Formats: sequence, C-alpha cells, structure tokens
Amino acid sequence: MTSVKFLADKNSLVGFEISGHCSVDSDDEIGKIVCAAVSSAAYMAANTIIEIIGDGCEADIDDAKMCLVVKNPSERSITVLEGLKLHLKELSNQYGNNIKFYGGVDHVKD
Repeated sequence: MTSVKFLADKNSLVGFEISGHCSVDSDDEIGKIVCAAVSSAAYMAANTIIEIIGDGCEADIDDAKMCLVVKNPSERSITVLEGLKLHLKELSNQYGNNIKFYGGVDHVKD
C-alpha cells in the first residue's frame, strides 16, 4: 500500500511524502497501474517545481519513497502542490485498497 502525506508550514503546503507501493504482489495489475499513476504525478509535480518554476527544494527519492520539501514556496509551487494533493486524494477515493491518503498535513516549519 502507498501512503501519501502532505507537509505544511504555518501558511501553506510546502511538500509531500509518498512511501510504499500500491501493488502488494507482482500479480496485482490494478496496483501496478495505480502505483505508476502516483509516481508519475509526484515526479511531474517535483519536476515542475524544481525545473520549470525554479523554487529550491530538498528531495529524497529512493525505491518506494519520495519526499519533497520546497524551501521558500512561491504561489506557483503552492498551486502545484495543491493540484497534486487533489489528484492523489481522488485516486485514493477511487483506489482505497491501494492508497492511504492522510487528509491532514504535517507541519514542518514555524
């Protein structure tokens, strides 16, 4: 199962943590598709924030884990994070057996 959590400071979203795989075994075709959808959305958000918008970030990416924290998020980066949050929430609503979406946010800065 994939877990999704968003990170915030006192004003807005600043990042996200995604861990685990949607596919519990190698024969879970729906899980593989959902996992690919989550990964693709997360990479698009990260690449847009880093490469297109140009906001500085701290990133930790490994097998079954992706964490991104935007150091000083611009309005554009916040919009991308809000869009990712909405997208992953809807995937979780549709594929709840594969994705655990934590509705609240963890605060990372004061």
